[in-house]
Amino acid sequence: MPVPAAHSTIASSLTIVWLNGTHGAGKTTTSVLVQQLIPDSRVFDAEKVGETLMDITPGLPATDNFQHWPPWRPLVVETARRILHYTGGTLVMPMTVLVKQYWREISSGLTPHAVPVRHFVLHAYQDTLRERITGDTVLGPNFPVPLQYLEPYAEAARTWLHAEAEVVETTRLTPAQAAVQIAEAVKS
Repeated sequence: MPVPAAHSTIASSLTIVWLNGTHGAGKTTTSVLVQQLIPDSRVFDAEKVGETLMDITPGLPATDNFQHWPPWRPLVVETARRILHYTGGTLVMPMTVLVKQYWREISSGLTPHAVPVRHFVLHAYQDTLRERITGDTVLGPNFPVPLQYLEPYAEAARTWLHAEAEVVETTRLTPAQAAVQIAEAVKS
């Protein structure tokens, strides 16, 4: 059986572009646009790993965030690295991670696999985020979950997140403009 060409990819060509930030920052929309600007790239939303864990029956211990389940972080690492080692290229990953320990587990978990991570934070002012969240046509204005992450995001931004990532100020940028900024940074 012939081996697909992707299997012969050199490990040094593997990269993850992680788009962090709170709800309303534009991660999902921007990730699709970044993928279109970076050749040989794909989007992988690590939330799908959390959704898989939520589907386990009977359920795992109760939590308000699947990232608190210890299997989530290593499963994200393992899934991302296996996708990259299969396909090569760049994996664009839109996912909010506000707990420093969790970010460290993910980023350091990728290091032994020769997968460099470009960590970007899409940042917007709190008022802008509130407007975007309440105006979200998919979730609707009465969906309270994204609003509960605004203060934890602000705390993470103040204490560690902005120091460990490349911050892209999206308050006055369209997702397309943010995507161009990120793609240019990755390509340079």
